[in-house]
Amino acid sequence: MAAIDDGVAAPPALPSQPSAKAARGSKGMNWWGRLKRDRTLVIMTLPAVILLAVFSYGPMFGLFTAFQAYDIYNGFTGSPFIGLDQFQRLFGDPLFWHSMENTLVLSAVQLVLYFPIPILLALLLNSIMSTKIRSFVQAIVYLPHFFGWVLVVTIFQEMLGGAGMLNTFLRQHDMATWDIMTNPDTFKYLVTAQAVWKEAGWGIVIFLAALAAIDTSLYEAAAADGANRWRRLWHITLPGMRSVIILLLVLRLGNALSIGFEQFILQRQAVGRDAAEVLDTFSYYYGVVGNNFSYGTAAGLFKGIISVVLLIAANKVAHMFGEDGFYRR
Repeated sequence: MAAIDDGVAAPPALPSQPSAKAARGSKGMNWWGRLKRDRTLVIMTLPAVILLAVFSYGPMFGLFTAFQAYDIYNGFTGSPFIGLDQFQRLFGDPLFWHSMENTLVLSAVQLVLYFPIPILLALLLNSIMSTKIRSFVQAIVYLPHFFGWVLVVTIFQEMLGGAGMLNTFLRQHDMATWDIMTNPDTFKYLVTAQAVWKEAGWGIVIFLAALAAIDTSLYEAAAADGANRWRRLWHITLPGMRSVIILLLVLRLGNALSIGFEQFILQRQAVGRDAAEVLDTFSYYYGVVGNNFSYGTAAGLFKGIISVVLLIAANKVAHMFGEDGFYRR
């Protein structure tokens, strides 16, 4: 009132804070009220929950067959329980350990050669000033993600196979041919190249989204202070992408033993079992094809347990570097 009497306009009232009000209001709301409030999100999430329940969590009941001498005609209830006998047989099988060795070697090669490529391509694309050129290159690189492995292997066969473009060119110029598609020694690099060609575009999208979240004023301030391109990359861009890089690296390590099935089963006959046998193909051939479901299930269960241990260990390392990983402490 004193301000009005002095002829000075009163200051405008501060705007209300709806988020704080909503937070206070939600504390007294029961679960039915919250369900009604968030019904749109619930409906959008429901198909994904049903998909996971039917195709991911439902089949997990079949893991019980790893502890049985499972007979497909007698079912779960009619098959005898044999405890850990399948695992004892598995750990004494040299073919299983050979498939484990192949899986670890291929996973290590893909981690070293494949994982950094989407980061480098995203940085190169982000440095292109023209939006049209950047969008065109991104679309071209992203397109193979939608191809199936049959088409990917066929394209590589047409390019690098015995009758492919490379060997045809070598024959026309009287040079020795090199059938890369059937060479067991270079198979790990071949499947890595196929994975890079197919999935690098998908990784670029994720890292470009991380780059877009970096505040551009940081670059302007660094440029005003005299920082060149490399210093801006080292002190602004890479720290801005750090959380995404570590999260994807943790997920990659968690899936280190799941390097693929279709890609290897399509090329297993061409390069031989010694080079192309991984844990997934081992479970298929010695479990499903060999009509020994308990043995294949034991191999798959062992792979799942090791994958969970790797995932938790990688997440612990992420916490040591101050990042959240896939869950917070």
